[in-house]
Amino acid sequence: MKRYFPIIFLFAAAPLFIAGQTPAPAPAQQQPVYIYGATAHLGNGQVIENSAIAFDKGKITFVGEAGNLREGEGHLRINATGKHIYPGFIAPATNLGLVDIEAVRATRDFREVGSMNPNVRSLIAYNTDSEIIPTVRCRGVLLAQVRPEGGRISGLSSVVQLDAWNWEDAAYRADDGLFLNWPGLASYNRREQRLSTNKEYEKQVQEVRDFFAEAKAYLDNPAPAKDNLKYDALRPVLEGKTRLYVQAQEAREIMNAVQLAAEFNMKLAIVDGRDAWMVADMLKAHDVAVVLRATQSLPARVDSDVDQPFKTPALLQQAGLLFCFGMDGFWEQRNLPFQAGQAVGYGLDYEQAVAALTSNTARILGIGDRTGTLEVGKDANLFISEGDALDIRSSQLIRAFIQGREINLDNKQKAWYRKFKAKYDEGR
Repeated sequence: MKRYFPIIFLFAAAPLFIAGQTPAPAPAQQQPVYIYGATAHLGNGQVIENSAIAFDKGKITFVGEAGNLREGEGHLRINATGKHIYPGFIAPATNLGLVDIEAVRATRDFREVGSMNPNVRSLIAYNTDSEIIPTVRCRGVLLAQVRPEGGRISGLSSVVQLDAWNWEDAAYRADDGLFLNWPGLASYNRREQRLSTNKEYEKQVQEVRDFFAEAKAYLDNPAPAKDNLKYDALRPVLEGKTRLYVQAQEAREIMNAVQLAAEFNMKLAIVDGRDAWMVADMLKAHDVAVVLRATQSLPARVDSDVDQPFKTPALLQQAGLLFCFGMDGFWEQRNLPFQAGQAVGYGLDYEQAVAALTSNTARILGIGDRTGTLEVGKDANLFISEGDALDIRSSQLIRAFIQGREINLDNKQKAWYRKFKAKYDEGR
């Protein structure tokens, strides 16, 4: 009997393995889809109350009032009366797919050794089989910008769609930008367990400036004596083809980053931007975008308004800045829509909040010509929600599509819920 044990064990354990797998990616769109009756939030500030959305072969073919579409043969009709349609939300500056369990070093693949690593590519480390990804999709996040971390220059980020077999399939825009961690005005003293002034700040800023100056000199040389992969990786940024994403919080840090970008004529986006509202005029003058961190957070200073993080998005909107919502981490992206919802309660227009999750993000990431709004010709990245997708109490996705493919909205959390619900329904 012992010789059959391994086989028996495999069959007995098979359901456990299957339950732990992520849903298989959806096949290409097989037939035209026609969704009607829902309130459509187009992502550009416009709303259609009784809408009709049609798409075929992954592209949106019609957006308008219900009844104005002449339906063709073979359409899949979806009655969404009383529901809401949104463009797929986009999570910027995240390590989603680069880490699964924070406490397990073997699952963390977002950091490289060294300080200056502009040639590091996050895309090739992206894990499409991460069990976290399906939990994020269930909140309407259908695309993400996965970024490396660590060092002074962390490396190149890429935009991925969240329903793919491998990183090649997932790539939506490869190597879309370069991430730089700006030197902090304050540093944390672990021994004293408190923040102290960073006396090396000016020196560290100069090191960053010198690195870009050396790279520019190298790239301006038509025949360098020796290839330098790190400098070569900076070419698209220095030529203005991709953005430089600078992680900075304090007003002075942000201003210094803007000065560096202006010196080398680089397209800049500030990530975090806690004090961006203080220097909004300078950011506007230099056409700098802002990727905000969580609005649901505490103020950084004892003399700040207690609701400052909540109202910062509205202040940026009033200043005319291009900004979007973001969050630290990976599994935390499931709460991304609710950061926008928080800001709505503090002065931000609702449709502008939707735009800061969709079209604004797409413009910042350089994919605005393909996604971010519900418009004819763009990719059919969208979802249907029972209620307000920015409200944690009513947000309930019932169907979602990435490039026209209807994706599976199941995940391990739903599976565990069903399991234990059945247990208690049976009175065990």
